[in-house]
Amino acid sequence: MKHRVTSPVAAPPEAVFDLITDLDRLPEWNAHMTGVVERPSVLTPGTEWVVEFRALGQTWRSRSRLETLEPERHVFAYRSGTDDGNPSYAVWEWQVGEIGDGAEVTVAWELHPATFWRKVLLGPVRHRQLRRAEVPASIAALSRVLAPRR
Repeated sequence: MKHRVTSPVAAPPEAVFDLITDLDRLPEWNAHMTGVVERPSVLTPGTEWVVEFRALGQTWRSRSRLETLEPERHVFAYRSGTDDGNPSYAVWEWQVGEIGDGAEVTVAWELHPATFWRKVLLGPVRHRQLRRAEVPASIAALSRVLAPRR
């Protein structure tokens, strides 16, 4: 289960990338994230952070491990999974490019459900939810968060 979404964001690419990679600000633009529980002092490959989500009527913690951080290319990639020992995981990659006077954000994800219920039920439902609503809403929220205050 993999997918990619690309949308424009009305802000400079550097500002968008800085917001995406500022772990403390993740809940500002991800409506399903209720908080950052643990975070490293510095983002370097291999560091981990834990966030709390609420979706599908459930609350859970997700642990992410940084795979790639390339500020000069505006690439941010990580592997995430529930923080309960379940072997299922997802690989996420965010790329920010320049388009006109703003940015273009591409989010790609690949879900790897490993247990029976995640393969047959939860994984497909979550994948549809991400594709249809959550990821497009998160990208749209980046523009709102970065909009100049009047």
